[in-house]
Amino acid sequence: MRLEKLSIADVPIEGKRVFVRVDFNVPLDQQGHVTDDTRIRASLPTIQHAMARGAKLILASHLGRPAGKVDPRYSLRPVARCLSGLLGKNITLTDDCIGPMVEELVGLMREGDVLLLENLRFHPEEEKNDLRFAQQLARLADVYVNDAFGTAHRAHASTEGITQYLPVAAAGLLMQAELAHLGQLLTTPAHPSVAILGGAKVSDKIDLIVNLLPRLDQLLIGGGMAYTFLVAEGVPIGNSLVEADKVDVARDILSRAKSLGVTIQLPEDHVIAEGLDANADTRVVPKDGIPSGWMGVDIGPQTVAAFTHAIHGAKTVIWNGPMGIFEIAPFASGTTAVAMAVAASQGTTIVGGGDSVAAVNQVGAADRITHISTGGGAFLELLEGRELPGVAVLTDKPGAET
Repeated sequence: MRLEKLSIADVPIEGKRVFVRVDFNVPLDQQGHVTDDTRIRASLPTIQHAMARGAKLILASHLGRPAGKVDPRYSLRPVARCLSGLLGKNITLTDDCIGPMVEELVGLMREGDVLLLENLRFHPEEEKNDLRFAQQLARLADVYVNDAFGTAHRAHASTEGITQYLPVAAAGLLMQAELAHLGQLLTTPAHPSVAILGGAKVSDKIDLIVNLLPRLDQLLIGGGMAYTFLVAEGVPIGNSLVEADKVDVARDILSRAKSLGVTIQLPEDHVIAEGLDANADTRVVPKDGIPSGWMGVDIGPQTVAAFTHAIHGAKTVIWNGPMGIFEIAPFASGTTAVAMAVAASQGTTIVGGGDSVAAVNQVGAADRITHISTGGGAFLELLEGRELPGVAVLTDKPGAET
């Protein structure tokens, strides 16, 4: 799959109807207000680029899981209000995303206008990639742009099917940035290159590790998944989380890394507790010192120091997954320390995954990260070497290599 795609900046859009698939799947409170506008802000460069060039901009997104029917709880009305405030311009929300009324509104648009379609997933045909539905969406536009990297791993009508009915399918500026940074990581990372992986399960990261290993110099493993690797090394882990059926896989990964000359660093010490409770007693123990009845809940200070040293010596750093049970405050110190180390790195830094991004934001370091990915599943699948349907259908940049 080629990652060098035609960008909205490469396409003449003056006076044209431009359909932009955005990712406005944002959290709402019970009063229907957007509680985190990060994804909306991430789309602003593409929106403002199109507005400045006199395009007639039609924005389309899903929100939540309305199960293919109209559900007022998942209306994009709060998003329209939020976007209006960010742009300083009234944004019209349509009552539907297809049909004669929508087509009429599009027909009345002037250059620089912005229209937001109602939730795509109010129609079951969206997730089914129904081509008749995709064709109805395509009737609204002259040019297609995908700026929703977080949905690129899904072959839906608005991410895949619609491209069959429009002559140009370009990447938005956010999508382009995602593909550029992740593509460089997969092809020509600057060395030394370090990956920091955490989270609960090895099973969630097997393909990612296997695909990244040949591109790495060091792999730092924390979080719950580290204990499966420690078991593979014969280290006692008390009552810590372990995937017994993945111990052999972990052992194979350790062997593969050794043959590739990649150093894998596992925790040298642990913060342990008797239970998953913010008020539970904790202590710090060495690598092989977790007693029965206790569980590892975070990396210890020696591990933080070792990981920080590796990160500071790297020219490429990628981080995905917390180092401990991040959602419980007393067990979040290791993750916070890694966030600060990544932010202090002088190399290229890429962060993806909800808890990792949250940690970076929590320490106020987002502006010191080279690239924060907006994708969850798409981020992992691309780094696993999989083809993303929403990327594969975009028009290749002339002269780009596979």
